[in-house]
Amino acid sequence: MSDEHGFSTRAIHAGQEADASTGAVVPPIYQVSTYKQDGIGGFRGGYEYSRSANPTRTALEECIAALEGGSRGFAFASGLAGQDCVVRSLLVPGDHVVVPSDAYGGTYRYFNKVAKPHGIDHSIARIGDVDAVRDAIVPGRTKMVWVETPTNPLLGIADIEAIAEVAHDAGAVLVVDNTFATAYLQNPIALGADIVTHSTTKYSGGHSDVVGGAVVTAPQIRVAGLEDAEERIAFHQNSIGGVAGPFDSWLTLRGLKTLAVRMERHCDNAERVVEFLTGHDGVAQVFYPGLESHHNHAVAARQMKRFGGMVSFRMRKGEDAAVKTCAAVQLWTLGESLGGVESLIEHPARMTHASVAGTELEVPADLIRLSVGIEDVDDLIADLREALDIHG
Repeated sequence: MSDEHGFSTRAIHAGQEADASTGAVVPPIYQVSTYKQDGIGGFRGGYEYSRSANPTRTALEECIAALEGGSRGFAFASGLAGQDCVVRSLLVPGDHVVVPSDAYGGTYRYFNKVAKPHGIDHSIARIGDVDAVRDAIVPGRTKMVWVETPTNPLLGIADIEAIAEVAHDAGAVLVVDNTFATAYLQNPIALGADIVTHSTTKYSGGHSDVVGGAVVTAPQIRVAGLEDAEERIAFHQNSIGGVAGPFDSWLTLRGLKTLAVRMERHCDNAERVVEFLTGHDGVAQVFYPGLESHHNHAVAARQMKRFGGMVSFRMRKGEDAAVKTCAAVQLWTLGESLGGVESLIEHPARMTHASVAGTELEVPADLIRLSVGIEDVDDLIADLREALDIHG
């Protein structure tokens, strides 16, 4: 597919030509581990073993690369598996990473508990402050700047273009976790990022029925010595083996077909929920990039198509009120994860971000995070209002 094609056209067609033998318009699930060779080394279509490549996974990888404007996509068994592959591919003991002060708890746990014992150090920076990122860089050692934007769970916004310049000046690659925004709302590669990651479990899959991850490389890596990043990642993906299975790939590919229409509804509903929350006496503070009061609203407006379906807010009466509100709702499902068609509510301090308690990334105990789904928004607001009127 050409970059001139629209987003939904690419989502529906990139990597997904009709099956040559049957004409099936949806790529088959190639539930297979190995492939017949036409003589030793005579691979049909380059397929020999499904850890190395699988036609269903190839379709997904080509599609997500097309959506992100990248040169190559890689599909993994989870978002963290993809992150681990990027780090192992591009860093060695002694290297240093800048990590957001507001990041997914599992990402920080990885850098702090997995990468650090293997000699890869990190510093924490407020990713919404370009100068703070610059100050966190260790000259000669920082080889990677890791960015989430919007961040999880406080919806911070990083200026991708400005941070890319800072990272590249230091000889570091810029990796952007685009899970919250999705490729529909934001294109980090076009803004200077070298690598984009996703938890495809979230909006890409979109139906809370699959776990997966993706990595996309830019057509040109802007850091000397890492121009072969794509080849390194491909080698490590095969060598480590944390790949997406064919059925998971098929489910994610199916989800991507409707990503654009779903994201529009997620955004519509989130804006209405934010309007309600900002007017409720029980709510002390609302975190949403679409609010003009947001610290980096102007940056978000410049680099995002819309502001997404994630909303966080703090309760005026503290942690107990937050916990009780999470338990009192009926339509909102109390659960971890995000990005599905159904609306989810959670208490980050005790759930998704419990692993960062006591660290620089500890989140407020009175914080509630919402993944706003695509139900009828009046019903969602009525459910929230009832819970907040009682406990707020």
